[in-house]
Amino acid sequence: MSLPAPDWTAQDIVAHLRSIGTEENRAGMARFGINTATALGVGNTDLQPLARKLKRNHERSLALWASGIREARLLAAFTGEAKKISIDECRRWAGDFDSWEVVDTVSDLFVDTPFWHQLIDEFAADEREFVRRTAFAMLAWAAVHLKKEPDATFLSYLPLIEAHADDERNFVRKAVNWALRQIGKRSTSLHGPALVLARKLAGSPDKTARWIGKDAVKELSDAKTLERLATRKT
Repeated sequence: MSLPAPDWTAQDIVAHLRSIGTEENRAGMARFGINTATALGVGNTDLQPLARKLKRNHERSLALWASGIREARLLAAFTGEAKKISIDECRRWAGDFDSWEVVDTVSDLFVDTPFWHQLIDEFAADEREFVRRTAFAMLAWAAVHLKKEPDATFLSYLPLIEAHADDERNFVRKAVNWALRQIGKRSTSLHGPALVLARKLAGSPDKTARWIGKDAVKELSDAKTLERLATRKT
């Protein structure tokens, strides 16, 4: 097969992925807690350049997702079109989530949709571990990437973080912590309220909330964090 081209079909891409995957890579992924049940053994260092060559294509991304293959699903996220994916398609993808890695990659696509607020609310209310993680991974990515979004939007999400800070499931608590830290680092106006919440959680009798709070306090109080905020335009 020739070098990757923008006109490759989903089937072409999967065939290429099968040809370059290795068992050594699969073993390495497993050590990082990545679900390798459907993995072909292609690392992100190969997937991201491939995605840039393929360009974005909504219909192809849906076909890649339908394959069920880990690498194909990551490429679906890298090459999907946020303005074309429907809210029901997002919901269906979320229902398939079985790995923190896929969640975090797809969440970066979801925050560029026009209905990302609705997805966060829906996913946070969902009891499934990876779906709830999606809500907070989206919130973390939004705080980083949505530069034009008013800080008031993120301030309004602090109660949601507090409400789920007692979810002891590993992949949820880490995403809740991630969202809190990213909101606190977004701007000087958000830093104070996020730090207040972090300190409140750090004093909680609940061990999960306490861990989330203490870890967030540590980063939000760090001298490097404060220095970056002081020099950042808000």
